[in-house]
Amino acid sequence: MQEIIKALEERRAGARLGGGQRRIDTQHGKGKLTARERIEVLLDPGSFEEYDMFKTHRTTEFGMGEQIVPGDGVVTGWGTIDGRLVYVFSQDFTVFGGSLSETHAEKICKIMDLAVQNGAPVIGLNDSGGARIQEGVASLGGYAEVFWRNVQASGAVPQISVIMGPCAGGAVYSPAMTDFIYMVRDTSYMFVTGPDVVKTVTNETVTHEELGGASTHTRVSSVADAAFDNDIETLLEVRRLFSYLPLSAREKPPAWPTVDVTDRAEPSLDTIIPPNANTPYDMHEVVRKIADEGEFLELQAEHARNILTGFVRLDGETVGVVANQPMVLAGCLDIDSSKKAARFIRFCDAFDIPILTFVDVPGFLPGTAQEYGGIIKHGAKLLFAYAEATVPKVTVITRKAYGGAYDVMASKHIRADVNYAWPSAEIAVMGAKGASEILYRSELGDPDKIARRTKDYEDRFANPFVAAERGFIDDVIMPHNTRRRVIGALRTLRNKRATTPIKKHDNIPL
Repeated sequence: MQEIIKALEERRAGARLGGGQRRIDTQHGKGKLTARERIEVLLDPGSFEEYDMFKTHRTTEFGMGEQIVPGDGVVTGWGTIDGRLVYVFSQDFTVFGGSLSETHAEKICKIMDLAVQNGAPVIGLNDSGGARIQEGVASLGGYAEVFWRNVQASGAVPQISVIMGPCAGGAVYSPAMTDFIYMVRDTSYMFVTGPDVVKTVTNETVTHEELGGASTHTRVSSVADAAFDNDIETLLEVRRLFSYLPLSAREKPPAWPTVDVTDRAEPSLDTIIPPNANTPYDMHEVVRKIADEGEFLELQAEHARNILTGFVRLDGETVGVVANQPMVLAGCLDIDSSKKAARFIRFCDAFDIPILTFVDVPGFLPGTAQEYGGIIKHGAKLLFAYAEATVPKVTVITRKAYGGAYDVMASKHIRADVNYAWPSAEIAVMGAKGASEILYRSELGDPDKIARRTKDYEDRFANPFVAAERGFIDDVIMPHNTRRRVIGALRTLRNKRATTPIKKHDNIPL
């Protein structure tokens, strides 16, 4: 028996070496951890239970019969983060460049099936050269099997992708269908076609980093939600994100103990709105001042910066935040911000996470670029996402709420549950000056008259009370009491139940 046990340990040791020490050293030389080291950082110490350590490929073509490595380029199994169950796969670049074979895909599919069955998230650590060309269509079929499971898992369990090396060709579509994507700066990239193909087809010269690096995908394309400087920082941030999420759609998000008192007042909010309505202020301050311990996990912070999305905790419970940012484009809604916020809202709704909206929006961004780019349909995505969401929705209008943007940003009319406004709120069809110039066009030649008309319009409409008189605003609250009032509203909504018409599914304007 001792000999059998010794033989097993030798097999395990061989499997843990992956592609061998030389390739491991090369991986470290690039500033990257190995597949197993990444799992050790991500999961609670000693919690990882591996599956299919000895599984190998079945290919004999192109000399592959002589190149058999246990595990076949991916480490799979389950473990815990803060004691909560999670399934994980980690591609091993030291084995065939992490390329996906039929059996490599089978290992990933197994843990995805278990995750959906057992109601636990899936985290994928991607570091792969793509499909294993020696296997041809079998490897492509393996990718498609993974894609199908991404779709089945969507909305059932959270899916997080971490790009920690190359991710190219068809491989990019699995992360693209997951809920969140984190990248590592300088060592990870994603693209459908690489620089060489781009050069051949379009005659454009572009580097890997320019085409699909972390900066490109966090700032321009919005493919990735965040990027960090190295493997360890990235994996620790994944743990932080995980702490806000429920295990599945069957469960509520976790509640964490907090020392921050529920009724904490924040006097600084009473003076955060500048006297001049055209002067910006930082909405980050508002969000952090009402959050437990001032913590705000922002997502897609570098993309569409005119709107903020991310998670806070209020009274220890996870809340999704969407907030216009007056510091960028005056907080206008545009194509990118509409898509960014709509995607986030739909995630929150799928996993029963309440949505808190801070509104300071002068309208939709005008211009031919926006109209030609389809702002009508993209803006409708945000409207659709808010209107279809059945989770608790609380809205706070801090300053401007003009025109159609007022309707879109979780107004009472599209079934927000509780709508508050600060005394500084201005709820109207448009700004006073523009409205006066339309209403009194015949007086445009007299600046003094227009100035008086503008002042009259401001006195009548540039406040929250007209909306409050009609019941569109539930209360005009003191800014320093925002945390207490929002937490109170969310408490009353904990048992909310909403009914929707019978249908197979909706048809959001994609």
